[in-house]
Amino acid sequence: MTKGITPDEALAIAKKWLINDPDEITKFETQNLISEAGNQIIHRFGSCLLFGTAGIRGPRGAGPMRMNRLMVRVVATAIAKKLSADIQNNEAPLVVVGYDARHQSQVFAEDSARVLASHGIKCLILSKPLPTPVLAYTLLSKRAKAGIMVTASHNPAEDSGYKVYWEDGAQITTPIDSQIAEKIDYRNPPPDEDLADLDDSLITKGENSLVEQYIDFACSCVSPDTQREISIVYTPLHGVGKETFFQVFEKAGFQNTTVVANQADPDPDFPTVSFPNPEEEGTLDLAIELADTKNADLVIANDPDADRLAVIVSHGKEWRHLNGNEIGVLLAEHLLNKEKEGDRLVVTTVVSSRLLSKLADFHKVKYAETLTGFKWIVRPGLKDTTSRFVFGYEEALGFAIGDSVRDKDGITAALLFSELAAGLKSDGKTAIDLLEDLWRRHGVHKTSLLTQRFAAETNISSDFMAPLRSNPPKQIAGIEIINSVDLMTPVKEFPATDAIVFDLENGRVVIRPSGTEPMVKIYVEAIESVIKDDVGSAERSAEHMIENLLDGVRSLFPIESDE
Repeated sequence: MTKGITPDEALAIAKKWLINDPDEITKFETQNLISEAGNQIIHRFGSCLLFGTAGIRGPRGAGPMRMNRLMVRVVATAIAKKLSADIQNNEAPLVVVGYDARHQSQVFAEDSARVLASHGIKCLILSKPLPTPVLAYTLLSKRAKAGIMVTASHNPAEDSGYKVYWEDGAQITTPIDSQIAEKIDYRNPPPDEDLADLDDSLITKGENSLVEQYIDFACSCVSPDTQREISIVYTPLHGVGKETFFQVFEKAGFQNTTVVANQADPDPDFPTVSFPNPEEEGTLDLAIELADTKNADLVIANDPDADRLAVIVSHGKEWRHLNGNEIGVLLAEHLLNKEKEGDRLVVTTVVSSRLLSKLADFHKVKYAETLTGFKWIVRPGLKDTTSRFVFGYEEALGFAIGDSVRDKDGITAALLFSELAAGLKSDGKTAIDLLEDLWRRHGVHKTSLLTQRFAAETNISSDFMAPLRSNPPKQIAGIEIINSVDLMTPVKEFPATDAIVFDLENGRVVIRPSGTEPMVKIYVEAIESVIKDDVGSAERSAEHMIENLLDGVRSLFPIESDE
């Protein structure tokens, strides 16, 4: 909340929003809030949404603390002012704008273009709801100065979101995000008459050829002479992935792919799932049921904007869910065996498995760790011009293949995984067999995530993180901590962030508070060497260590949780 803002000031802002709001639904909501004259006025109009790990996201509703047409116009105005300040040679910059199929996404995209055009900025709006990686690819291919993707990714149905990219093709980070944030004037939302018309000459609609260019790029990620014989069941989880996914897979030669029919088409209400995140338990049940009837080899899922990838593998008589770390190292091993030219670079995050670092050593390639989020994962490749960024991933099902999409890309990652799985199938193996081979070589790496919520009034930084910093534990679950790193002190070119890393002899624990909720995320990894080729015994030992570490981490919480 804005420091020192009074109820009267918030009420004055609300009245300006009421006058300028083009949406009758949120206008009616604002009128009710004004009439009630309660605490909601200062809550809704006393501050505004801020850029987080992946842009701005929040529930739709009235006021600058919600996603709505007026808030989008306010943010687009700030982006326009930043771009205008950076103009050189009087050449109008180009911004590419994309959108998903959530409620109001298209009108949010169109409002953004109208604002930008009113400031003399050229806009290219993609032709229809499309995956986020299509926007990220088009931004680079068109050499645009910025990109906007209206999406809330895998958030609940009531949310909308807004991702901003800059001319390097990556999501904005410091200082650009703070420079835009400084220009966000939510107290003075732009009136409709200040916006350009949608048919303004500065606004153009993207042609289908833009999508075809992305499809060609995606297909280039697999070799033309590799195996294609594999049976796949696919679900886009009511999102925008289906059409582009099937165009890519058919052009690449993967013909035996079936979609989950009642999750195939875009539906902003996501009726068959409680939460459209493929990591959530039960979300892929319909896909597994179909895969059973089809005797399929793989279940592949994208989230609603198709930037994430989930994979379930048929192994023996079981379906084996792969977590993000397992998919990441399998894709990395496949890529590093395929592409052997140049000084290669692979990247992951401080909360991901360390197995990727061991693969990098084995293949003699460069390795880097970053903070969470793809706006950071792509940075080492941008900074190190002597290396070729070939792969980056985060444990939350995000994967980047090469340097043409500088963000997560669930479609190219799905295609590459299918190539890997088809090759293994031709040898009578599955991805689980390859994973176990990697464990034999580098040790079993098991990971887990514990999410701990606290009462709403809890101050996580002072009540929990501060005691950990002032009196860090010597052990967790009886396992000695050999090194701890406080990421509030910038290291390895990281900006300061509220997280602590505890390195163990055979594992790691990372503790990171949420920036928006009274919640702490704890990432745990356990590593066990494989002795006498007994992978099963090593895996069980690593899983036991994970359970002990989780119990040990829970004992670190000195305050009562809200669970």
